[in-house]
Amino acid sequence: MRQSPLVVVANRLPIDDSVAPDGACEWRRSPGGLVSALHPLLRHTPATWVGWAGGTGPAPHLPDVDGVRMHTVPLSADDFRDHYEGFANATLWPLYHDAVEQPEYHRRWWDAYQRVNQRFAEAAAEVAEPDGLVWVQDYHLQLVPGLLRRLRPDLRIGFFLHVPFPPPELFMQLPRRAELLRGMLGADVIGFQRAQAAHNFAQLVAKVLELPATDRQVTVDDRVVRVGAFPVSIDAAEMAALAARPEVADRARRLRQDLGEPEKVILSVDRMDYTKGIEQRLKAYRELLASGDVKVRDTVLIQVAVPSRQRVAQYQILRDRVEHQVGRINGEFGRVGEPAIHYFTQPFDRAELTALYRVADVMAVTPLRDGMNLVAKEYVAARVDDAGALLLSEFAGAAAELEQAYLVNPHDLEGLKRELLAALRATPEDVTTRMRAMREQVRRHDIHAWARSYLTVLDTGGALRDRLVPAD
Repeated sequence: MRQSPLVVVANRLPIDDSVAPDGACEWRRSPGGLVSALHPLLRHTPATWVGWAGGTGPAPHLPDVDGVRMHTVPLSADDFRDHYEGFANATLWPLYHDAVEQPEYHRRWWDAYQRVNQRFAEAAAEVAEPDGLVWVQDYHLQLVPGLLRRLRPDLRIGFFLHVPFPPPELFMQLPRRAELLRGMLGADVIGFQRAQAAHNFAQLVAKVLELPATDRQVTVDDRVVRVGAFPVSIDAAEMAALAARPEVADRARRLRQDLGEPEKVILSVDRMDYTKGIEQRLKAYRELLASGDVKVRDTVLIQVAVPSRQRVAQYQILRDRVEHQVGRINGEFGRVGEPAIHYFTQPFDRAELTALYRVADVMAVTPLRDGMNLVAKEYVAARVDDAGALLLSEFAGAAAELEQAYLVNPHDLEGLKRELLAALRATPEDVTTRMRAMREQVRRHDIHAWARSYLTVLDTGGALRDRLVPAD
């Protein structure tokens, strides 16, 4: 069994769902999310990624991708239903996003969550080198750090939560709250997106487990677990270089021509998820059309809403509601050859997505709750022309860093309409001033800065950290 000095453990493997005829796999780069964050760090680094390949049944053997070994963990149909669709995405996900939808609690889901987390921990223990580093990712695997520590106490274990961590009054609803906290505390370093999340965690550990806890560390037996905020980011230089390619700039010009050369283009790129605020955004846009503040011939909205978790009932209902809204708006306000909304449910490749970023005069990122939202940072990095306005929810983690965006409370429909109009009507000078400041923020605090800040705490020896993220 080949072992690695660094092991990343995540629910999904970072690859596409199909293998090319020559047997090669490619990185799966969905808009935002975990893969976009870790891909720049690992693609040329000897490491192993432990995860699920996306299907049910026996774990397939997959080839290495850019030198990263893919170690698959099998899920049965019951595991997928009860662990992934159940406890992870119908219990934890809504609870961690301010209970936008009501969380559900079922004992068999918890049994499956424990069973699958044990399987992931065993896989990580198998492939990690002696005294190696294991970096566990996200809410699907909160028990893994504690399980892994029992199996391999020699390892340095990190845990990073990419989604929000809820306040105590919400987290306390969980029937298995103590077990989840203990699982996370198996790590040496626990990272969150925002300082408030670290504070919430410390409060809960003190209340539920009665352990000495501050916003920066928790004492567990004879161990000190470091806790902190490490806001995740993107490879800003890579995005800027892609956006500057002549073929991407040409594609952006052709896209604008295909749209009928409108004065303004609004773009939103989301997963189809009830946390993303898609319905509120569409309602605000419809009211602006109805009032005449926005006219179809002059302005067009492009809504990309890539389906996810399609077997979960809430997501099926959401997609039906969104598509009903889009149809209604186009029926009321569209013209022949001039729809009010161009609606897409298929994913776009990196070059096409970047061309869309360059087309968009306003990027509307208005989730009801989001851990970070890397789409906002990608848009900023792609605007190498220092143009474009970012409309950003106050409840996205990115709002703490991109203060020059047009910040909005997406629950406030009048405020959402007001700020969208402000972004559409902003002077070129104001747009440029804001965008330059945001571009500098994203450039200085990119994916490499994020990894270095986290790994500096986790990898106390520094050898692997310096291989992953060379000093500037």
